[in-house]
Parts: sequence; C-alpha cells; structure tokens
Amino acid sequence: MRIARETALRGRTAAGIAALTALAGGLAACSDDRGPEGAAPPHAGGTGPSGAAAPATHPFTGGRTGLRNPVLAVKIENTAPALPQSGVSAADIVYVEQVEGGETRLMAVYSSRLPRRVGPVRSARISDLHILPQFGRPAFAFSGVQSKMKKYIREAPVYDISQDNGGAAYFRAGPKPIPYNLYADPRNLLKQAPQAGPPRDIGFRFGPAPEGGRPTRSFTARWPAATMGFTWSAAQRRWLASWGGRPDLAAEGGRLGGRTIVVQYARTTRSPFHDFLGSYTPLIHTTGTGRALVLRDGKSYQARWSRPTEAQGTTYTTPDGKPIGFAPGQVWVVLLNDGKPRIP
Repeated sequence: MRIARETALRGRTAAGIAALTALAGGLAACSDDRGPEGAAPPHAGGTGPSGAAAPATHPFTGGRTGLRNPVLAVKIENTAPALPQSGVSAADIVYVEQVEGGETRLMAVYSSRLPRRVGPVRSARISDLHILPQFGRPAFAFSGVQSKMKKYIREAPVYDISQDNGGAAYFRAGPKPIPYNLYADPRNLLKQAPQAGPPRDIGFRFGPAPEGGRPTRSFTARWPAATMGFTWSAAQRRWLASWGGRPDLAAEGGRLGGRTIVVQYARTTRSPFHDFLGSYTPLIHTTGTGRALVLRDGKSYQARWSRPTEAQGTTYTTPDGKPIGFAPGQVWVVLLNDGKPRIP
C-alpha cells in the first residue's frame, strides 16, 4: 500500500507539483507575516543522504546512544481523561501544541530509546505536518485524521503508520473509555516503516549554558483552556512538569519533565479544518523567526528562534546571536501563541 502511494506521489503532474509548491511556500512565511490565514500542504522535502555517517552525539538529546536509530513521532492525548500518559518520559523531544477549544496535545519524538508502550494515541493535526519535515522522513503514528486532511498526510514526508496502517501495533488497554484507551507498541510500529529515516540535525545545540540567565524556580505555560507548569528540581537536575496545577505523572512512575524546556512563541491562526463540534483547528506557524524562553539548570534565558524553511531545523540563539546550549537529555518544546492565549 505504501509503495503504491509513493509511486502515485512520484507520478503527479508538473502542474500539480507547481500548485503544491506554491501553496507550501505561502505557509512557510515568517511568523510575523500578516498575510492571509489558512493551511497549505506542508513542504515535501526528503531525507538527507542515507549513507551519511552517524553523528558523534545524538542531535535530539546530546547523548551517545541510538545515533542511527529511526525516528518515530507519536501523537498523544494531553487532557485530564488521558492522564497519566504512557511512554512520554522516554521521548527525546516532546512538543506541546494547541488544538481545538484551547486544549493541548503532545507529539512525542523517539529515536535514542523506545518505551514498551505509548499513549493514549490520538489523531493528527495540520501543525504536525509542518513540524515534521525537519526530521527528514520519520515514521508518524496517530489514531486517525479528519477526511479533508488525508491528502495532506499522503503528501507529507512521513511514513504513515496510523491506526489504519499499523495493524497489531495498536491495542486498547485499561479502564479508560474510548478514545482514551488506545496505545501502541513503538517497536511494532517501526516494523511497519522499515525505511524511516535516522536522526539528523534539527538545530539543537547541547553544551554549557550561556552566560547570565535569570534564576527561575518555575514557569507556567498558558493556553485558553489548559495550563502546564515546569518547576526546577535541583535534586533531579530537571524541570518537573505539572498539568492544571497538579503533578504531571508518568504511567510508568515518577514525574514527567525535561532537562531543557523551550518556550517558543509562534503566531497561531485558524486553519481550514475543524472538529465535529465545529471548533476550528489552530495552525501554529513554526517557520520564520520569533521570541523564545529557554529554561535549563534553574535559570531562564531570553532567546530568538529561527527556522528558514520547513525542511530545516529550528535554531535558538541569545539576543546577540550566540547559540544557546541545551542541557543533554530530554527537551520539551512548548508552543505558545505570540501574544495572549487565544482560540483562533
């Protein structure tokens, strides 16, 4: 099925490719662009050279394990009925994205290690397809997508291992009602995408902290209908997450959180898509430039983010342009509207 799909994509007409490129180019505008709102098909960039040598350290974590492991991204529910979640603590990167109604959803990215199970797995959103091209061609696991978005999934540079294609890798477990009881086995998921690309540079830099910084005990991220907090733990040398004012626990035990928390402010607009209740799906503009706050080692650092195109990674620098080194380990990228929390 995937081979047929890729053949079909390669056989698109020149006119169709031109139209897709023009639409994608419109969305890749800077976050400060005030042009027409809407969502276009994401950039269809491919992976880097398959024969490239493994990096000295993992580009997602700064560690030395899993340097050639394939990249897997999984959509995970992030509302009260889904908690505690499975597998989030093992992710290399955790993206927090606004969805309909001002709630949030996670996209966990794995490569250096895999958990035994991950979930609750939920459906994809258009913003995912604009974040993922920087990873080359990863495997992408999700539980479904609204019908109008299916063509964008087919055209995106990902291996679709959704519930429709993942077979026995997905299963229901535990006492939670549908849709909060769907989980997946990451190893079985990757068997469905044997060509998923290895990790590559996505702009992160790991190393000593920048000079200065403001001592920071905690930070609270706010969306229209959700909050997440991050409190520094000197004992654990990481930021401990909370959800709605309560500790954000992992199903495997312990508290969720990361060594580095990146708060990235990005323009959030209304996409053409909406849920069955009529609530419009936010579109998070993750190309261009904008402001950010980087939390590490009990301090916060004012930063700027830059991502020229969807095929490129996102760099984070100090206001005077110096790269900001992240603490080796799990990174959370918390995407907030550039301005007050709003439902577009």
